[in-house]
Amino acid sequence: MKQYLLLICGLAISSLACAQADTAQKVDAATRNATAQQQKPYVIMISIDGFRYDYADTHKAVHLKKMGDEGVHAESMIPSYPSLTFPNHYSLATGLYPAHHGLVQNYFYDRNFKSFYSYKSKTATEGKWYGGTPIWLLAERQKMLSASFYWVGSEADIQGQYPTYYYKYNEQIGIHDRIQTVVNWLKQPEDRRPHLITFYFPEVDHNGHHYGPDAPETDKSVHFVDSAIYELTKAVKATGLKINYIIVSDHGMTSIDRQNSPVTPAIALDTTKFIRADEGVLMHLYAKKPEYIAEAYAEIKAEAKDYKVYLRDSLPAQWHYSTKDDKYDCIGDIVLVPNWPESFNTTHRKLDPGAHGYDPFAVKDMHAIFYAWGPNFKKGLTIPTFPNVDVYPMIAKLLGLTYTEQIDGTIELADKVLVEKKK
Repeated sequence: MKQYLLLICGLAISSLACAQADTAQKVDAATRNATAQQQKPYVIMISIDGFRYDYADTHKAVHLKKMGDEGVHAESMIPSYPSLTFPNHYSLATGLYPAHHGLVQNYFYDRNFKSFYSYKSKTATEGKWYGGTPIWLLAERQKMLSASFYWVGSEADIQGQYPTYYYKYNEQIGIHDRIQTVVNWLKQPEDRRPHLITFYFPEVDHNGHHYGPDAPETDKSVHFVDSAIYELTKAVKATGLKINYIIVSDHGMTSIDRQNSPVTPAIALDTTKFIRADEGVLMHLYAKKPEYIAEAYAEIKAEAKDYKVYLRDSLPAQWHYSTKDDKYDCIGDIVLVPNWPESFNTTHRKLDPGAHGYDPFAVKDMHAIFYAWGPNFKKGLTIPTFPNVDVYPMIAKLLGLTYTEQIDGTIELADKVLVEKKK
């Protein structure tokens, strides 16, 4: 096991963060870039949670739009199903669909572990839940340093390893301190300088949920992120390094019908027969005994209104989310999916006006963004909509990293957007 240093007040962390151990940076003090890797490009990949495919236009994100137009931007990017935060951040990081990397929802039950995974609990930092090889681990194994200022999985010991530099997630470190930290990473000596940096913004998603995608508060958060990314590029430019930027989102956002919720069938609430993992836009039912499945499915199917009900082996093929895809045995025996724009409400709470998680092939509001610019990207290029699993092989090609395990992403995106190397 590698040794890690806890930097309590290093690399320009705010005084508030310095006062709390949970916000301290974890640093692998032993690793170095291999000599050959020191000549490779640099990538900063930024995720703006909940940034819908059309937000740059509708909310006038002037800096992001200008920088994207000068490089590459996609008409939209299709998230993997379900269009939720944790599954899609990890699909971007691994090139795998959720049923192939294990995070089938933000909250789900694992039959093998006989326990729940929740993005809000310590399970989010336990490596055993994460399948595949995330891009930072691919880099580290090939002696290329990586850093993460938040990304799903980056603070978990996946296969016993972390990025060289990473933070435990919290929202108390100010944006100026986060930007300065990235600059300081890039000012490290060549053998200690990360070539891959991931960075995350939660603000747009938060306000999209709480106020709705068209609300003034959401508009304000889009402008905040737009300005922050511009400030980051200016600060990084002062290092003199030529940096490639990739800006993505995990999913979009839509307005939901808060007045009408599908009536949840009584048998789905029967805890003597089923374990339930419910996120409103998707409900998994795990049978405690196999003989409960057929009867319950028939009963639910008969009364289903404003939602669809599936057996695990009959989910739509384009979702890559059925029995044959369920590598980690985490999809429910019965799956209930409300019709957009409705949502289950088993707790009878007041629903937020904004939501996501719906079928991205049927609801375009779920589509995400892709912008990229820098020395290794083509200029002034608009590309058609593509699946988010193609981002992983593109980054691998850009950084000159090789992978041998099977992934779902293809090299098609890389071939479209990257500048061909001179022979």
